[in-house]
Amino acid sequence: MVISAEKNIARVVLLFFLIPTVMLIFGYLLFPYPPSTLTRQLSFIPLFLGLFFLGFGFLYKKKNIASILKIIGWSLFSFFWATMPILLYFSEGGDVFNTSVCIIGVYVLCYMAYHEWLSLQRDDHISCLNWIAGGTFLAGGIYFTIENGIIPGLQEWLIENVAAQTVDVLHLFGVVTSRNQALIIYNKTPILIIFACTAIQSMVLFFGMIGALSYVSIKRKIFGLLVTIVPIYFLNLIRNASVVYMVGSGMVSFELAHNVIGKTGSLLALIVLLFVTFKIIPELYDEILSIIHLPKRNGPVELFLKRLRRKKP
Repeated sequence: MVISAEKNIARVVLLFFLIPTVMLIFGYLLFPYPPSTLTRQLSFIPLFLGLFFLGFGFLYKKKNIASILKIIGWSLFSFFWATMPILLYFSEGGDVFNTSVCIIGVYVLCYMAYHEWLSLQRDDHISCLNWIAGGTFLAGGIYFTIENGIIPGLQEWLIENVAAQTVDVLHLFGVVTSRNQALIIYNKTPILIIFACTAIQSMVLFFGMIGALSYVSIKRKIFGLLVTIVPIYFLNLIRNASVVYMVGSGMVSFELAHNVIGKTGSLLALIVLLFVTFKIIPELYDEILSIIHLPKRNGPVELFLKRLRRKKP
């Protein structure tokens, strides 16, 4: 019996590391860079199917069936991300950090599927797994719909409005600039506002985290969204305006203004807003903490890793 149990653990561990690795290999081979229009469209299939299954599993009441739906959803969604590392690396000028995060993310998403499988084996369905599936469905559905132009013109409209309002902020402080659609020019220095400059990622992240708390009242959800999404939007306009001013004035380079000063400020603001949200909706803190504590469920993968640590001299 002990030998049989050990074999089962070994099989689960092997599959856990093998499946995402195979996904990454196939993602690399099937979706080379630069991607054609056809391959880009084909990548939408695992993306939106994965999100659909996660959303269906989030809403479905029978827990065992819901877990199966979410396993399918996480698997498809992770395969989509397995197609992205090569694109991220080359499209972002050899960005090793984002590429590495993407690769690790494939294993993390498979880890969510693994814990849904563990829930089925133990008949122990924990709320944080349903919450993160619902949050991913809500945030991912909105973000990828806009990013991939599923609703024609929406992305362009959002970018141009953010550019126009960034110029309004600069004019408010007496900084004279000109604008040509998404291109802002200050002191003959052009700064292009792109989709990432709209802070849509941060806004949909909070929308997903708060919206997926199914047992929290609508009133508290709305209040939580108001104190997060509205400040994020306006703080982003200030960030954009600051980058334009610093670069146009020759104070710092674009890389320093945007990648260091701007991103550091944004991160600090998001951390503050997250703690504010914890005060309004403490259930969000509980769910995040439960996700962090998933390894304490001590499934086959966790037991295997613990044994490896013990064997180290």
